[in-house]
Amino acid sequence: MSARAEDIRAAVGSSGESGASPAGIVAGPVLRTCLPIMAVILVLALAGRWYQQWAAWEHGLDATTPAFETYWMTLFYVESVVIWSASLITWAWLWLTRDRNLDRLQPNEEFRRYMVWVGIIAAYVFALYFAASYFAEEDASWHQTVLRDTSFTPSHIILFYGSFPLYILLGGSMLIYAMTRLPVYAHRMSVTVLVAVVGPFLIMPNVAYNEWGHAFWSSEEIFALPLHWGFVVFGWAALAFGGLLVQVMNRLVVLLPKV
Repeated sequence: MSARAEDIRAAVGSSGESGASPAGIVAGPVLRTCLPIMAVILVLALAGRWYQQWAAWEHGLDATTPAFETYWMTLFYVESVVIWSASLITWAWLWLTRDRNLDRLQPNEEFRRYMVWVGIIAAYVFALYFAASYFAEEDASWHQTVLRDTSFTPSHIILFYGSFPLYILLGGSMLIYAMTRLPVYAHRMSVTVLVAVVGPFLIMPNVAYNEWGHAFWSSEEIFALPLHWGFVVFGWAALAFGGLLVQVMNRLVVLLPKV
């Protein structure tokens, strides 16, 4: 095998036969990064939906009952501790293991890191789907059916305190990975990356405003209610992923001839 091919295989970390195809060079690191994370997200989403189907109607209609405390508040405490602890540990690990010699990074390794980063972005978008689409629409349907008696409802505990922190974990990881392992983003931060991460993150504080408004005004669960405008505005931050794709492609065009 030529030295050039050896460099390519070292860059993608492949353990298969020689003569890796260009598609394999690109897809390998992406899939090895995103598929395990997506699998975990899918399992958690299915488990959460099953748990709602099993316990929401039976134990989730009255927040003053001991059963609600047992079946729903316990879940809230567990997911809050686990997800936020995982976030802090992951972010700290990414920062503490950062590359302090990015000025000497070889093109092969930078290309591999971009593919890993794309995998993290794909997993982040996958988590955003369940938070901003499936479970968000389910939450609205629940509150159009059941009168809310607390900010902690079966739909909120899965959506606000489970799905949202989960995608924040991945969004923060995406940002820190770029800052600590990719020279382009280590020297200056991209507004596109910041919007793609901070925009969806700001949905979380908007939750507090939304719940305060519903409690103070006893507002009906109408999609066009001003209390919900923040969700829409911050949701529009997803448009930044288009610009992010352009940034990634522009850099890969530079790197590919050197790989």
